[in-house]
Amino acid sequence: MNFTKPITIWITGLPASGKTTLGKALQNRIRKLNIPVVLLDGDEVRKGLCADLGFSEADRTENIRRVAHMAALLNSQGVVSICCFVSPLQSMRQMASSIIGKDTFFEVFTDAPLEVCQLRDAKGNYSKAISGSLSNFTGISDRYENPANPSLYLNTAKLNEEEAVDVLYDHFLKWVDI
Repeated sequence: MNFTKPITIWITGLPASGKTTLGKALQNRIRKLNIPVVLLDGDEVRKGLCADLGFSEADRTENIRRVAHMAALLNSQGVVSICCFVSPLQSMRQMASSIIGKDTFFEVFTDAPLEVCQLRDAKGNYSKAISGSLSNFTGISDRYENPANPSLYLNTAKLNEEEAVDVLYDHFLKWVDI
């Protein structure tokens, strides 16, 4: 196999919409092709690279800016990057695309209704946000702007994990011309 096109797959959606679950499953499949791949997850990035940031709009924008630069750096070194971030505003995702490069940035929208995301929320963040003990939580006290024209739309309320990752993997193969 001749792999020559490192890309960034930017998976966006509400908290608990399936971003990281699908990102990890895709990462495992890509590794089986012996293609270098790194997954950047919002929760993990905020433990280190972005530990100094909060959840204001300005801090979220800076979080996405830093991650986009990291993804671009990985791509320049021949590594596929999978970025699993709420990235709630269209302007944030457009900024990420401009940093990474429009030809290597593929936006995936994991769409699930708020009610489904609340049921999946193992961390209890939706309950905390509804009770008022967690502020700036996307979907409750902060807005989420659906992507206007994503590279791939996945209704994660209707597709099970295996079906969704199959669709995502098939698109990955097309995006990198394998």
